[in-house]
Amino acid sequence: MTNLLDPSILFFIFGIFAGLVKSNLEIPQPISRFLSLYLLMALGLKGGFALNKSGFTPEIAISLGLAITLAIAIPLLGYNLLKHKLNKLDAAAIAATYGSISAVTFITTTQVLDQDGISYGGHMAAAMALMESPAIIIAIVLANQIRQQRSGTTTSQTSLGKILHESFTDGGQLLLLGSLVVGLISGDSGHKVMAPFSIDLFKGLLAFFLLDMGLVAARSIRELKGKPPITLLYAFIAPPVHALIALGLCHLFQVPLGDTILLMILAASASYIAVPAVLRHAMPEVNPALFMGMSLGITFPLNIIFGIPIYIAIAKYCA
Repeated sequence: MTNLLDPSILFFIFGIFAGLVKSNLEIPQPISRFLSLYLLMALGLKGGFALNKSGFTPEIAISLGLAITLAIAIPLLGYNLLKHKLNKLDAAAIAATYGSISAVTFITTTQVLDQDGISYGGHMAAAMALMESPAIIIAIVLANQIRQQRSGTTTSQTSLGKILHESFTDGGQLLLLGSLVVGLISGDSGHKVMAPFSIDLFKGLLAFFLLDMGLVAARSIRELKGKPPITLLYAFIAPPVHALIALGLCHLFQVPLGDTILLMILAASASYIAVPAVLRHAMPEVNPALFMGMSLGITFPLNIIFGIPIYIAIAKYCA
């Protein structure tokens, strides 16, 4: 209930309501883009300031290693499950969507942890960035193999080098990592200067952005009509399964509570920005409404409203 009464979550729910009743309320796309970039910049700065204090430790190396492991294992597991029920290219696209991450879900979780007084490492912003691209790369490799098997030639293959460049130079990801470096270099003096921008405004702008995401989620729900039942089932079941896999790995390597929760959230989330942007060109055979409807219409709302408090409670219980 505490999570549901948070203003940011309430604005998200309100956005879903406004979208479902077909209100003409909308956030202009340039403003939405600005809010997204602001949140990534503020998160990167916060992580950099924290890293400036803590330094790079073996504990940080373990968390980053687990992040990369999850980013590789989840899309491979998803593809090998879905390829028996769906077209293989569709299966690869969905696996990439659920193997990548949602930055907004991560950012919302950090706010909840701050409110609950649960500490987490600044390096988790870097973990988020590291988890965004592996699933995309895996999907492109799988798509190239599938096309080659179907045609017997390599003429339709997508350039992996081009995809790597797009993945690692994506504006949002680059801004996140650049902001983290700026925070790391500037330290306490930078923190004092940037606090009015990156801390004081953060909560209000997050609420505004989640209002917009609620409107988008409501539109995405309508796109799920007529989709195969396995896709709807996967959108509900895969996130908690992925979160539990992350929890098991974190428990095995004794990762601190705050970092464990964030790795669970990252594993449970699904991409709706990076993956569609890349796959739209790399896998034109797949209808984006399929994986966008799943990630934005089902997984994103469930994680924001129910998943965050549930995963926090489970992690606390197992700590």
